[in-house]
Amino acid sequence: MCGIAGLFDPNHHLENPKVLVQKMCDLLRHRGPDAEGIQQESVVTFGHRRLSIIDTHAAANQPMVDTSGRYLLTYNGEVYNFKELRSQLEQLGKTFKTHSDTEVIVEAWAQWGVECLQKFVGMFAFALWDQKTQELFLVRDRLGEKPLFYGYFDASFPQSGLAFSSGLPSLMACPLLEKDLNPAALQHFLSLNYTLTSQCFFKGVQKLPAAHYLHIKSGQAPLIKSYWDLASCYHSKNETITESQAADELNEILSQTLQGQLISDVPLGAFLSGGIDSSTLVAGMTRHLKKASDTQTFSIGFQEKSYSEIKESQLVAQHLKVDHHVKMVTPNLAQNLIDIVSKTDEPFADTSIIPTYYLAQYARQSVTVALSGDGGDELFLGYETYSADQMYQKFSKLPRWLFKAGHRIAESLLPTSFNKVSLDYKIKQFLYGSSYNYRRAHYAWREIFKPPELDQLLLQDSDPTQNAFHDFDHYFEDVKDCHPLDQASYVDIKTWLVDDILVKVDRASMAHSLETRAPFLDHRLVEFAARLPVSMKLKDREKKYILKKSQEKYLPHRTLYRPKKGFNAPISVWLNNDLKGLAKDAMYSEKMRHLTNSSVLDKLWQEHENEQVDHGLKLFGLTCLGLWLEQWK
Repeated sequence: MCGIAGLFDPNHHLENPKVLVQKMCDLLRHRGPDAEGIQQESVVTFGHRRLSIIDTHAAANQPMVDTSGRYLLTYNGEVYNFKELRSQLEQLGKTFKTHSDTEVIVEAWAQWGVECLQKFVGMFAFALWDQKTQELFLVRDRLGEKPLFYGYFDASFPQSGLAFSSGLPSLMACPLLEKDLNPAALQHFLSLNYTLTSQCFFKGVQKLPAAHYLHIKSGQAPLIKSYWDLASCYHSKNETITESQAADELNEILSQTLQGQLISDVPLGAFLSGGIDSSTLVAGMTRHLKKASDTQTFSIGFQEKSYSEIKESQLVAQHLKVDHHVKMVTPNLAQNLIDIVSKTDEPFADTSIIPTYYLAQYARQSVTVALSGDGGDELFLGYETYSADQMYQKFSKLPRWLFKAGHRIAESLLPTSFNKVSLDYKIKQFLYGSSYNYRRAHYAWREIFKPPELDQLLLQDSDPTQNAFHDFDHYFEDVKDCHPLDQASYVDIKTWLVDDILVKVDRASMAHSLETRAPFLDHRLVEFAARLPVSMKLKDREKKYILKKSQEKYLPHRTLYRPKKGFNAPISVWLNNDLKGLAKDAMYSEKMRHLTNSSVLDKLWQEHENEQVDHGLKLFGLTCLGLWLEQWK
């Protein structure tokens, strides 16, 4: 895991590009504390900060040139099947100076060109320069595990040149990029507490979409192209597969995945919450390592009982006989939230980033790499939102006005609870969402500020053409002929997973120079899950049905079939206690006063403090936005 940065400057706008790339790399030090390299070739300058994982010797440092001297690479990530690819390349006459996956990538490109992307199994973001043809490629992995920001020196004339980086602060060190705030990104954030790929908080910046590459050649218009089509897998269902066959094939793919992801030249462990996803991975690790006690696992807990999973993780750890590390966290909320916001690049307010930050900090004391169960919920329909989707289909013939009326009644009569995903919250969200068509309803399950609320909150009118739902609707179109739950799964992978879950894990772990790996996001496993019939993922009301069946011989029944708890923070409680002072200072700051209506903020606080309404998610989002604006000021 590393940080990359660089410049493409065909018109020589920059006086000293190496000095600028050095500055950009300095701002990525937390992503790569072990080594640094900068190299200039023709009109490109590449920089790299290294977190040494595979082949820790200096010979494997970057940027790296292939044996012919034609291709220059700066790369962040892991290609887990690099040993197999290296063997293929050696048979084709390639020779290698290191044992790194970096060298395999650059030699694979020299051999196969852009087609090598089809061969890579892993997570990556990289830039590659072809010295002979004067072409630049920026590439991002299939699921978007690794970030890649870029911006053109002149947005109206992309051929003017561009800067790229793993981190937004690093990118914005380039003086040629536009730095005005993007109102569309603000709408996305307030609607969802995260920002979708299609927008960035600075007008002059873009995020390379997952499974895409950007191709730039001097004198030609830039080309962004997709190299992987997940939607086609949802359209090609394996309707003849039996449950036992599906369970066996799932375990076989997981075994292949773990075989690659357990390769590391530094200490490796796993996050263990006691839920089915992390427990499945840890059980698989114990079967691959020489003895179970070689597997190090980590979990944390909070004092608030409904938010702590320590007991569940200990049950699994004892069953699997792993070396389990547990810590009860009493956080320094005010200072740590400021630190967290400083590492999120854009405003980000998924409350689970707080426990993830502490978990990564704790794990880094013992290991440099940690496996995480992210992706399992999207692949196998594990979220409560999928139960809401299922229920929506059952009641789809009822008139929409009935749900609107029910929502008004629920808002008036149901008592408010600050517990995690409380029953009153689920009922209110379901009734609200069900007053719309299915696509809009699925979007509504996680909506923070609704459109009318946005209009009241923002001093400037929101732009309906920039509504975040348009992105969701676009992805729904890709799979419009599929089962509704398949549609929801696909849309969540393209939105919630890429722009919330993976952003959270990447930023929280990289804040502590910890590499995280997500075995469920091996594209072979993602494609397998997409082709499964919906009934094998959500059967009756049993979520993750086939995943649970596949693990019955490895994990306790209680672990497999207990209700899902999720990994969140008791933010609603904290906002009425430890976080109140910091939150109010951030929300009523000078920058926020230019954006938001203070009377709306007053009402949110009054209702939350009196426990009339749980506004925790809204207030936390506004707090993170205020802190981010102050830091960028």
